[in-house]
Amino acid sequence: MIVLDASVLIAHFAVRDAHSARALEILDTEEELSIHPLTLAEVLTRPACEGREGHYRQHIATMGVEQLPLPDAQPVALARLRATTKLKLPDCCVLAAALETGATLATFDSTLARVAIEQGVAVTQ
Repeated sequence: MIVLDASVLIAHFAVRDAHSARALEILDTEEELSIHPLTLAEVLTRPACEGREGHYRQHIATMGVEQLPLPDAQPVALARLRATTKLKLPDCCVLAAALETGATLATFDSTLARVAIEQGVAVTQ
């Protein structure tokens, strides 16, 4: 399983993004693709400004990206990650999802990647 950071899907949708080609490579896999609910909200923010969030959400689902459930214990796990790593909360959500599922984390954020590796999470960039 691969947990996607917002940076991967944003790069995929922004054809002129420097990471666009790599994002396509990451998304073109037989592995399960998943996304934290807060990460999905991040990805849908810009399309929402244009009233296109429903279209983008459907496109993401068509790509086979599954929204992960929010475990009851996750708020405490997120608080601990935020306190110990100093990552922004959205990055903590992605990291928590990877830690909880044992998944690889896909990101173009070098700080998130570094912290994830320090936490024992496999990372693809």
